[in-house]
Amino acid sequence: MRVYVPLTLSGLAAAHRAGEIGPGPLTAYAVTPALREWYVSDDIEELEYAALNRAASASLRMIAQNPDAVRRRVVVAVEVPDNAAVADPDHSFDPSSLGEVRIAAPVALAKAAAVHVDADDATKDVTAAAAALGAADLGDDDAQFTVDGAEDHELLWFGIQEIPNLIG
Repeated sequence: MRVYVPLTLSGLAAAHRAGEIGPGPLTAYAVTPALREWYVSDDIEELEYAALNRAASASLRMIAQNPDAVRRRVVVAVEVPDNAAVADPDHSFDPSSLGEVRIAAPVALAKAAAVHVDADDATKDVTAAAAALGAADLGDDDAQFTVDGAEDHELLWFGIQEIPNLIG
């Protein structure tokens, strides 16, 4: 099963040094039954893209909580056994946790299929979105527009062998 683990660039650097993403439990995003129902599609690529975007939103939240974090969203796509990623049945249809799964143990970085990171030109919009996130959560439409501005940026795809260049 492919899961998408949200990180920051400093989190990616720590994972690179350790050789694993962890410690567990990890929050990740995947194509869950609730995500399938919400997205209303049978196209696995579209569903995985939706899970990737959910992870990118979680990465933005991590950035907003850490004023020292580089303002670029990071998501690592990792292959794990199907039974390793578990959705919480009590929250599976909660809009804020669609596609969310928990992984009990650390995941070897060698299991990563790719790393997705914002381009440098997204930094301004990600910075503004991180600052507006709290107000957006409280229903401020202008703040939500600012958050959506970061989501307009597509994450770039990188192979795991490119991680040293990303964190360098």
